[in-house]
Amino acid sequence: MEKPIKLTEKYERNGWPSVARPDIKPPAGWNIALTTSLERIRSHNLSPDGKWIAYIKDGESLSDVYLLPLNGGWPSRISTERGLVAYWDDEVPQWSPDSKWIAFTMKGHVHVMPVEGGLPRKLTDFTTHASSPKWMPDSKGLIALTERDDADQLVMTDRDGAWPRALTTDSQGDHWDAQPSPDGKYMAFVYRPFDDLNRLDIRIVDLASGEMRLIHGLPKVRMWMPRWSPDSQWIGFLSQEAGHDDVWLVKPDGSGLRQLTKEGLDFAEFTWSPDGRSLAGTRIHNVSFELVLVDTVSGAVTDLKTEPGVHSRLCWLPDGGSLTFEFESPILSPDIYRIDLASKQVTQLTFSTPPALAVLKLVMPEHITYKSFDGLDVPALLFKPEKPNGAAVLHPHGGPSSLYSMEFDILAQYLLAKGYTFIAPNYRGSTGYGVEFEHRNYGDWGKGDLQDCLYGAKFLRSLPWIDPTRIAILGGSYGGYMTVAALSRDPDYLFACGVAKYGDSNLISSWAQCNRELRLYTEIFLGHPAKNRQAYLDGSPLYDVKNVQKPVLVLHGLLDDIVPPEASEEWVEALKREGKTFEYKTYDDEPHGFLRRDNLDDVYERVERFLDWYLLP
Repeated sequence: MEKPIKLTEKYERNGWPSVARPDIKPPAGWNIALTTSLERIRSHNLSPDGKWIAYIKDGESLSDVYLLPLNGGWPSRISTERGLVAYWDDEVPQWSPDSKWIAFTMKGHVHVMPVEGGLPRKLTDFTTHASSPKWMPDSKGLIALTERDDADQLVMTDRDGAWPRALTTDSQGDHWDAQPSPDGKYMAFVYRPFDDLNRLDIRIVDLASGEMRLIHGLPKVRMWMPRWSPDSQWIGFLSQEAGHDDVWLVKPDGSGLRQLTKEGLDFAEFTWSPDGRSLAGTRIHNVSFELVLVDTVSGAVTDLKTEPGVHSRLCWLPDGGSLTFEFESPILSPDIYRIDLASKQVTQLTFSTPPALAVLKLVMPEHITYKSFDGLDVPALLFKPEKPNGAAVLHPHGGPSSLYSMEFDILAQYLLAKGYTFIAPNYRGSTGYGVEFEHRNYGDWGKGDLQDCLYGAKFLRSLPWIDPTRIAILGGSYGGYMTVAALSRDPDYLFACGVAKYGDSNLISSWAQCNRELRLYTEIFLGHPAKNRQAYLDGSPLYDVKNVQKPVLVLHGLLDDIVPPEASEEWVEALKREGKTFEYKTYDDEPHGFLRRDNLDDVYERVERFLDWYLLP
């Protein structure tokens, strides 16, 4: 259906623009071009024979797949036209069990290609779009995810693109994360019923008979990431049943259910060792994702790497003596590493940091807490610049079901080099602190979580090196929504200005215009607007635009189907109607998040000018 409002790329303003200040120079050794030059290496997967690493590199205009010999050598690019995909929303290239083929999604379809060479070949032209390929043990069959009757379904094809066989047909829920058993008899998957969006079940289907059964599931409890033991005798999965994201085990017939990890901390991922005796996993502690081993009998947890940062994408070598993983930290850009388990010696395998960045002194944050309006302890990462300029930026993360972790954030480091203090609160509703904290903003968008951000500004005002009149709020997605809400609903006007990147203002109209998955995501927190309209109205700062007194920079991509660009258009129209000061820039070739380097250059330049104009004396 054609959209009723035709949006085109544009720049608008009401009030004088934040022109560049000639009295302010870039920090020594820095410029905007350096901040956008980093090509992110991510989403790696080790071949089953342990010889090759497949990974994705985000370049200036493509997110292509590369191959790297594990034991040394140059990487080779095996795809040449895979469009940019946000790293937080992309897939991992999938190796066939015989290590001869790679499958990945490109241009909305599953493609395969032989490792020995050749062009990627589209397999799923039997449907309008497909994704998430998973190989069968015979290295011929492939399971893919597609949509039918407004539900995600799993189908079986093969590497020749055979007409698919439906593995799931229930249109009353979504079917995700297909995991064939190593013996090829079953497929485990995650099922989300539409009548309980807070529920995720672990289910199994007999691939010969088609018989399907529930392995474990409970009302309003999420369970996900089913992973088979090498002998097909156990399924490990993550569950929130005990109040944290813990690893559980169960047999394929549903017997033997037990909670394996009981540390009172959330686990983010895990993978079975080749002998099935242990799991490699990541545990969230003080917003670091620590690398650990878990004994599959006792549940005992052994630390492998616990330095501040984010470990992810764990892959075992065939002999079980080593792991590959990805790591990043506030002072290290993302790269792929290998660790020997006996010696704990770590070898870096990729090198993404430009030399000009490597010589700069980056800032490690401090993990702190501060009190919110109701006494809740709000955790946050506080970055203090070497030479504070008296101004500060508060950065609420997106999601809201996410967190700001010990990750690499190049824009934050650039602002720190300029002298800005930077704080990233993990407001109520953030993940990584247990289920109770994660659910604290259910039915409460734009209220309690907003107060957590406002009290973050009050905390900044208490710091002796901060001028209380020079604090900004800057966020994207839900963080952009927090920016809009803060400028509209703060009677104390704690922020001198705000930057809203692809944020929301009217929850009802955005619900109606975003993609299906995001509509359901919103309903997890607020219910359906037909049944819970008041929660949507109460959470929509659009209706408080008359209260805005401080300038705002609004940035949005016109290809965004998560927070539709109409959300910013509606907000800017209201700002214009009320005579508020704003700058508004859209980008016709950007989805949710800014990915293209030329656009990032423009975004960062605008953000820098805006903050310098309104925060610095």
